[in-house]
Amino acid sequence: MSILPNSTQLARRTAEKLVASQHMPNVLIGFDGFIDTILHAVDTRQSASEYSRIRTLKDFGERIVAAAGKSTNVEVVPQDVKLGGNGPIMANAMAALGADVTYLGMTGWPDVHDVFRELASRARLLSVADPALTDAYEFDDGKLIVGKHATVADISYENIRRRLGESAFRQAWTNARFVGMVNWTMLPHMTELWQKMQDEFTASPADNNVRKTLFFDLADPEKRTTEDLLDALRTISRFAGEHEVILGVNEKEAIHVAIALGVPIHIKSEKADEKMILDLAQNIREKLGIAICLVHPTQFAGAASQSGTALVHGPWTPQPKISTGAGDHFNAGFCAGHLIGASLEEALQIGVATSGFYVRNALSPGRAQLAEFLRSL
Repeated sequence: MSILPNSTQLARRTAEKLVASQHMPNVLIGFDGFIDTILHAVDTRQSASEYSRIRTLKDFGERIVAAAGKSTNVEVVPQDVKLGGNGPIMANAMAALGADVTYLGMTGWPDVHDVFRELASRARLLSVADPALTDAYEFDDGKLIVGKHATVADISYENIRRRLGESAFRQAWTNARFVGMVNWTMLPHMTELWQKMQDEFTASPADNNVRKTLFFDLADPEKRTTEDLLDALRTISRFAGEHEVILGVNEKEAIHVAIALGVPIHIKSEKADEKMILDLAQNIREKLGIAICLVHPTQFAGAASQSGTALVHGPWTPQPKISTGAGDHFNAGFCAGHLIGASLEEALQIGVATSGFYVRNALSPGRAQLAEFLRSL
């Protein structure tokens, strides 16, 4: 096991590798898409322009619970309206780091929605559905995501083929050497879509059986049944027969996946334990037969591969400017690092630094910005 918390040496070495690295291979990411409205909940208002926000999710929850049997009024103040969804945020972050990105998903149909115009300037968009809507209530200790998700049902193999054309879908897959497929929980037809891709694409002669790197992020599977989750995990595992498979989960998701798989969990306290996280990563990886499993709690990230495990502490801040999308930026950073040939520790360092830069600046870093941030750690 390699544990490198706040290692100056690792950060500097990683910065130099990032600067010296060559162009990344073609990237395909899909399939969700949301319009995120970032909100603050008002605690007390001093004037028409001044207010104090409810700072913690715990306090917000207690206010709601206190209203049971009565009623309450909560004022929210929009902070930003931005592109959302695990896929578009990850795609935007990887494009900022220099990847040649194609994004296929819910970015507007038949026309691209204005909120995705900036992404369209950085990446090729293959739009097949309208975005869903998300209200993200942000607090210092977490966030509450409230969604309106009617259009997620439009993401299916049949609908993509109908609106995009089977040849265009197949070509996007064939051209990519990295494919990120995220937000399984929100997309009800995702497992079936993966299974159709296995039947139609992975053994395609046109693809010349080129081994790809495939990244999967389930995105909080708590609301899906155990049977659905196991079907998805078995499908992900089958991809590993032909491709390098990476699964990324946060701490809560890792525990949920472990329980579904029957993987032993040893929880010693409410705070994430480093050994527990690495054990989870290793046991999930071995159970699924995949190349890498990532587990990223709030303050550090661990990973297990066939060659061993690694853990890196991140540049955590107690007062983030934005938190929605932090995990997607970690995923983007790790995957970008992996694609440029970084070691497991270096890729984790790029992941936590990408997330750390983003939550401080509400901005996806470019490669030079990220290298400078790494040098400052």
